[in-house]
Amino acid sequence: QVQLVESGGGLVQPGGSLRLSCAASGIIFNINNMGWSRQAPGKERELVAIISTDGSTNYADSFKGRFAISRDNAKNTVSLQMNSLKPEDTGVYYCYGTVQTTDTAAYVQVWGQGTLVTVSS
Repeated sequence: QVQLVESGGGLVQPGGSLRLSCAASGIIFNINNMGWSRQAPGKERELVAIISTDGSTNYADSFKGRFAISRDNAKNTVSLQMNSLKPEDTGVYYCYGTVQTTDTAAYVQVWGQGTLVTVSS
């Protein structure tokens, strides 16, 4: 069983910064892509950023230049540095990993439970 657990959410003022972290645990042979998604109140979940094993990244346009995704392959962690936060960045942030439990197993996408970020003065 593989679990991803996020941390670092909370209340922050507009213009502030916050760093989210996500750690994968359990029986893990390999993790391919890792990423973050966000679900704002009353809206559908949207992709924020993806990072591959070699560190290459992709961001949704709304987050380019403000957010930065990174990962530590040795620790099976992924982080999201969020700067210049706006009230519309409020939402639940979910991390995910595309995980392989053995060298012959299929990759499975595993999601964390989410962490709430509130941007408000």
